[in-house]
Amino acid sequence: MFTYSTRGTCSRQILFNVDENNKMHGVRFIGGCGGNLQGIARLVEGKDIDEVASILKGIRCKGDTSCPDQLARAIAEYKASKAKA
Repeated sequence: MFTYSTRGTCSRQILFNVDENNKMHGVRFIGGCGGNLQGIARLVEGKDIDEVASILKGIRCKGDTSCPDQLARAIAEYKASKAKA
């Protein structure tokens, strides 16, 4: 499971798995608006990580980011960590 510590949002962390086909599974937000974040998690379940990042990147809430934008950033960090491995 990949863990990402969020910045600038009510949620504190995002956890998720990525399968061998680059599909997201088990997305969990720690903290934040429970109903909205459960909805996001269900909507991205089984979706390609690049598609998810493309759709969610740049969404703003308070300040210059949002929980969906943080998920896009988490995916970018996940991909960077896999490129180093």
